[in-house]
Amino acid sequence: MGGIAVIVSLIYVGLQVSDSTSAIRSAAASDATTAMQSWYLEMGRNRQASDIWYNAMWSPEPLPDHDEFQFMMSMHTAILGMQNSYLLVEEGTLDTEFREAVTTAIVAVKDLPGMDRYWKQRRGFLHTGFANYVDGLLSRDAIETLDIYKTSDVRPDQ
Repeated sequence: MGGIAVIVSLIYVGLQVSDSTSAIRSAAASDATTAMQSWYLEMGRNRQASDIWYNAMWSPEPLPDHDEFQFMMSMHTAILGMQNSYLLVEEGTLDTEFREAVTTAIVAVKDLPGMDRYWKQRRGFLHTGFANYVDGLLSRDAIETLDIYKTSDVRPDQ
């Protein structure tokens, strides 16, 4: 009888661990999504921030000091959110598809001068595994379907 009680207890504990793992994964996915949503919301709502970011991405030269600083901090915020997703995938908390969906934006802007400038300055501030992962993304072919990162003949700063 005691053996049956032990088996039932182990099954119960196993179910509790499974439920806990599922809850942790859901919370991690929600947190990662919220972080990226916050960045995109800031860019969408704040014209000054989006203008600085957009102009810096297209500019072959750094913007004036304060604008360039704001650009670098904004980019770093987005990249740190992506790094978080990468690390959560590495530990098995998030699935690979989520990470790929989040980091596709890097491939969309990889050929813009601001991305190159950012990456040369800030790569060393990131987790080595993530930095190597981004290096792989930067070597991919550009995504031609994301027209939002393209420009017409006249850029906003002209």
